[in-house]
Amino acid sequence: MNKLFVITTGTASVQWMFFIFANTVVVPVSIGAAFGLPPAETAMILRSSLIFTGIACVLQGWIGHRYPLMEGHSGLMWGLLLTLSASAGALGMDYHVIGGGIATGVIAAGGVMAVMGALKMAPWLNHIFTPMVTNVYLFLLAVQLIIIFFTGMLKVNEDGAIDPAGSFFSVCVVIAVAIMKIKGKGWISNFSILIGITAGWALYVLLFPGEAAGSAEASPFFLFPLGTPNLQWGIVIASFVTGLINMSNTIASVQAASQLYKEKAEEKKYNHSFFLTGVYTIASAPLGLVPYAPYTSSLGFLESTRIYERPPFIIGGLLLSLLGIVPAAGTFLAGIPVTVGSAVLFVAYMQLFGTALKSLQVVSFNSNTIFRIAVPVLVGISIMAIDPKLFSSLPLMIQPLLTNGMATGVILSIILEKMVKWHNYE
Repeated sequence: MNKLFVITTGTASVQWMFFIFANTVVVPVSIGAAFGLPPAETAMILRSSLIFTGIACVLQGWIGHRYPLMEGHSGLMWGLLLTLSASAGALGMDYHVIGGGIATGVIAAGGVMAVMGALKMAPWLNHIFTPMVTNVYLFLLAVQLIIIFFTGMLKVNEDGAIDPAGSFFSVCVVIAVAIMKIKGKGWISNFSILIGITAGWALYVLLFPGEAAGSAEASPFFLFPLGTPNLQWGIVIASFVTGLINMSNTIASVQAASQLYKEKAEEKKYNHSFFLTGVYTIASAPLGLVPYAPYTSSLGFLESTRIYERPPFIIGGLLLSLLGIVPAAGTFLAGIPVTVGSAVLFVAYMQLFGTALKSLQVVSFNSNTIFRIAVPVLVGISIMAIDPKLFSSLPLMIQPLLTNGMATGVILSIILEKMVKWHNYE
């Protein structure tokens, strides 16, 4: 076997592992904090997340859609859980009641998704999640992730004020990774993400010693750490509907990946992916994990690294699961400063915005048809910027859904595409 091939594949696998890890580690930690879990329980969820996410990536790349697309915690569902936890006071519920309602809705949505995949219903779903709906989803996903990682790269002191030195360091990491990506040649450009994370981490430790925290020792494993399933219907319905909308992740990811690889995506790719994601979604509830979906944002990573082969992706997934199985390894990598990881991902996800723009090149807009995309995208972004507590006067049944900007934007887009004959206004 060619030595250069082995070295390149090995390095690319490690880069994939870091990318998946950086996208994964912040999610269970943020959910643990949002639901008031003890550090040991949060550490338990983190280990489960690493093991399960690695396995999910391997199976999708092997027998699912078979593209090197990370299968991870859905940004749409992550936003729902954070929004619902923040609305606990306004909803008059404790965290375990909210968590239990979410678990019920998520299990139901996962079951529907798995059945649809098994019954080969991808063509029917493609009629709902049309290319324009997918474009809206891509724009809103890019905005939501950029906001999350821009906020994450800003170092904040205990008094809530921005730490100028730490935040400036994150900006420097962003600039350095962007320069490597744009100006770098060969492996420097291809491995800019890996270089940014490792070099940024090392420099952070030197400049801010003692501030990179590791993971706490995990508690004994138990099911439903966020709350046992219940029938709190407002939460259940919101979680179920958002879980179904989450299927747009698969449509958008497989469509965009097929365009990147310059091929036509076969229906079986959608069906296999739906089935696996449905199974993962069902399993996420008892584990206390944010439900799963193919990461459309992986396309930004692929375009940044220009490494499109599947083996590094699959090996990277196996390495991630190993981190969860070996506590010391997971604890070590959990010490990656959040600001550094967020700064590197901020650059990687700028490519996702480019993917959304490229997908619109075949569409011509005028003063009338611009509403086709402007209404759902701008309404969704506006809701993202609003404090969920402002919706507390609305009926409990619709609060959880209307406070999720991405879900609302996608629903608006589906309605507009079905109710308006846009070709009459072109």
